[in-house]
Amino acid sequence: MEELARESISLLARSASHSDPPRLGSFGAVFIMLKSALGAGLLNFPWAFQKAGGVHTAISVELVSLVFLVSGLVILGYASSVSRQKTYQDVVREVCGPAIGQLCEVCFCFNLFMICVAFLVVVQDQLEKLCISMYEAVTGSGEGEIPYHWYTDQRFALFIMCLVIILPLSIPKEIGIQKYTSVLGTLAATYLCVAVIVKYYMMETHSAILTPEHTQGVGSWASMFSVVPTICFGFQCHEACIAIYSSMENQKITHWIVISVISMLFCLLIYTLTGVYGFMTFGREVASDILMSYPGKDVVMIISRLLFGISIITIYPIILLLGRSVILNLVVRIQRRRWGIVTSAFESRCRALLTFIWITITLLIAMFVPDMGEVISVIGGISAFFIFIFPGLCLIFIMQNEPVSNPRIRVVLTIWGIITVVVGAFIFGQSTTIAIMELLDKF
Repeated sequence: MEELARESISLLARSASHSDPPRLGSFGAVFIMLKSALGAGLLNFPWAFQKAGGVHTAISVELVSLVFLVSGLVILGYASSVSRQKTYQDVVREVCGPAIGQLCEVCFCFNLFMICVAFLVVVQDQLEKLCISMYEAVTGSGEGEIPYHWYTDQRFALFIMCLVIILPLSIPKEIGIQKYTSVLGTLAATYLCVAVIVKYYMMETHSAILTPEHTQGVGSWASMFSVVPTICFGFQCHEACIAIYSSMENQKITHWIVISVISMLFCLLIYTLTGVYGFMTFGREVASDILMSYPGKDVVMIISRLLFGISIITIYPIILLLGRSVILNLVVRIQRRRWGIVTSAFESRCRALLTFIWITITLLIAMFVPDMGEVISVIGGISAFFIFIFPGLCLIFIMQNEPVSNPRIRVVLTIWGIITVVVGAFIFGQSTTIAIMELLDKF
């Protein structure tokens, strides 16, 4: 995993050499942090604002969450400097012990798996709208009049896309395509943010869509906390932050704090603007995927759908590679323990089989659980481990094992670590419970 993470960061930074990790400056570190955080989670923010009860409530939760988000990044940078490890899993294993390290690997793999599901749900949504747009362009009929056949179903189109494009891109041992597509996610997110704002101001009237209750907070704790999974999914760059920190020229903690704050503030700006204006445009009628709320023939949003679709199709194999490597390493270790040798043919067969199984299961889940909000609820709960729980545990263990000049600082930081773990456990429990209850209601 360390080699894969270093290679991934190297490619993102457009390094010419795989063996010599790049030395990032401040701008490069912020840019890669933004590329790690900005993505498909943006599509869910207007719906999350609606579900939270309004703009004021959602922004308040965002600002409180921002404290923990930045704190988690700073703690992970500090833990990396103390442990001298360069990947998230290695830092957790070195600082917290092998048991918690193994839990981290399981959560890491499952989180990547669910992100792949979310990606396919997004692609399926965009395929539906794009198919409608193409049908309208060819026939000249109104939106929604496309006749249903098995070959016009977006799920069939998604299956063909996985078979013809995603599977061939995912099977190779190394995914070099990210050298050319790593900027697409940030470009798509920025374009969507601007497009949503422009579309709001181009509306002829707002009074028909908005009422005062749409901009007021709802006095419900459940609705207020419902925005947290979306925030965790959207702002999540903590898995990549240690590799980024390890590649920086200036690894002083004070400098890392500045990098973390700037990165999160930029993300906050883009996510909040999209959430506010998307929510004010559609009110309580906003879809869990904001692009699904716009007409299929809207050219501006067609471009956004294409950007997100291409970005996700090219990023999916990278996410799969990282998750597959965890499982493949486990299989190789078991094989070596039993037989004492692992051939390249065995590894290739395992890699192809794991890739096929991974894509098949994520495809089936995306087809039959098509609501992006439900998928993000699960991802947000798992993300709490990486944003809250594991950083909090790292801080607690470091305070117990590393010398600290001021005993009061040790106590304060230990208490903060405990608070972070408790908050993360609450978010995980709440998000997972709500996701399971909503899933059971459908059956």
